Amino acid sequence: MSASPLSDLRAELARQGLDGFIVPRADEHLGEYVPASAERLAWLTGFTGSAGLAAILPDRAAVFSDGRYTLQLEVQTDPALWERRHLLDEPPFTWLASHAGKGARIGYDPLLISEEGLQRYSDAGLTMVAVTRNPVDAVWTDRPAPPAAPAVPHPLGHAGRDSAEKRAGIAETLRSAQQDAAILTDPAAIAWLLNIRGADVPYTPFALGFAILHADAGCELFMDPRKLPEATRAHLGNAVSVADRAALPAALGRLAGRRVRVDPATAPVWFAQTLRASGAEVIPGMDPCLLPKACKNPTEQQGARDAHHRDAIAVCRFLHWLDTAAGRETEISAAERLLAFRAGNPAFRGESFPAISGAGEHGAIIHYRVTPATDRPIRPDEPYLIDSGAQYADGTTDITRTVWTGPGTPPAELRDRVTRVLKGHIALATLVFPQGVAGPHLDAFARSALWRAGLDYDHGTGHGVGSYLSVHEGPVSISRAAKPVAIAAGMILSNEPGFYAPGEYGIRLENLVLVQPAELPGAKKPFLRFETLTLAPFDRRLIDRDLLTAEEILWLDTYHAYVVATVGPHLDPAPRAWLQAACAALAG
Repeated sequence: MSASPLSDLRAELARQGLDGFIVPRADEHLGEYVPASAERLAWLTGFTGSAGLAAILPDRAAVFSDGRYTLQLEVQTDPALWERRHLLDEPPFTWLASHAGKGARIGYDPLLISEEGLQRYSDAGLTMVAVTRNPVDAVWTDRPAPPAAPAVPHPLGHAGRDSAEKRAGIAETLRSAQQDAAILTDPAAIAWLLNIRGADVPYTPFALGFAILHADAGCELFMDPRKLPEATRAHLGNAVSVADRAALPAALGRLAGRRVRVDPATAPVWFAQTLRASGAEVIPGMDPCLLPKACKNPTEQQGARDAHHRDAIAVCRFLHWLDTAAGRETEISAAERLLAFRAGNPAFRGESFPAISGAGEHGAIIHYRVTPATDRPIRPDEPYLIDSGAQYADGTTDITRTVWTGPGTPPAELRDRVTRVLKGHIALATLVFPQGVAGPHLDAFARSALWRAGLDYDHGTGHGVGSYLSVHEGPVSISRAAKPVAIAAGMILSNEPGFYAPGEYGIRLENLVLVQPAELPGAKKPFLRFETLTLAPFDRRLIDRDLLTAEEILWLDTYHAYVVATVGPHLDPAPRAWLQAACAALAG
């Protein structure tokens, strides 16, 4: 092994007759959180963000990510080896088309890219070559073993609907579309459909595997049988067959002559390629579980409320503790204290993502991940951003607060920026909109107050959230870059506008909201509204009351009063008194 993994990879590419290669930050399920055995991008480049890709040529290489990770790329990658590029401003297929020689053979792993993703490279005029063995795996000699955590039943008391009912509903969807089967590659879809959970990846209770759902509601699950104890097999029932993942190619071959739905955006292209080679007709279509999973049933909705209620108690205890901790604590110790407050609840199952604990200038790194090397004290009189979440047995949480550490007065500019972010948050929280509206249509509401000052932020305003599943759930997101999928009742979304001054501070204010029908007298068609689930105070020290309208002040005072009434009775006297002061009305 040489000093550089990049040199070893280039040698392997030459052995395989390739002129270049793309290394996505993905596993075979194309998800955000991947097991250690699939962290190829991090092993190769040092970049550990949740979205990225490397493109390698014989004489140059680049690593790409989005605006959340611009600063992280600079810190974690070697500029002598890697050019740093923005995924949207200069996509990797554009970079390759500009720098690869004419007719260059660019390799890709068909299990690590979707059909839609691959098409962008072909459309750019590149000659893309599927590899049978990933060249990174050939040179990654100390690659960790794949995860083997057991899959366990998810109780009906939390799921709200049994698996047979779900499978019957999806099967009816397939029959109505005259499709014989659907390929399921998203572990969240399989977890939801079969009412199982696991622990194969950090922060998200997945059991990694694949499935084929047939139009008769029968299901084939492809997962290491050692991960399926007898209790789980009994839970799955006779309508769900179990086989090792090695049996998947043969199962796809049995679909010859059938019409099979494959999601071109979320499924690895290997599935479509294998099905077509086997004589099946591939029907492009959204994973049929995505929308039903995103629209939480009444049991899941109540579970989300309960999860946020207990999470609010932990967060408010933490914010009270933090109010006296500045100067004595660090970014890591603060995140650990918040985790300890949450872990005291018996329903707590773990964090829903690594806490983003950023003091001062670190708050400007949108997805900052504190390490022992970067950890620093949380000093008096500076802004501190804490973005964190929890997995509970009945729901998933995600909350961000930006607070002033005191005891001095925050600068006027900071208060202006925080208040503009808050105005955007309130604009979205209070929005009433017609059924059929999609996430991209709402994004501007949260940015308007910033735009009026010539300011903006380089990330989406909201993402879907699962029910004891992924903290980032499709198919809906509130973002200019999102596909226009209609928002529907029962969905849980985040509301998280922000603003970032690189090298100085970051601001993000995030609550989760539940989409509900809106009762509007005289409305000629259905409308929707948001029910706010998250319960924790916004730091009044950072709010410029004069920038808020009377309606915005009313919303904030009403929200804070509800936080006190709901969370206060569950706190000890000292944090309860702190909460009452933190939630004092702005009006009057």
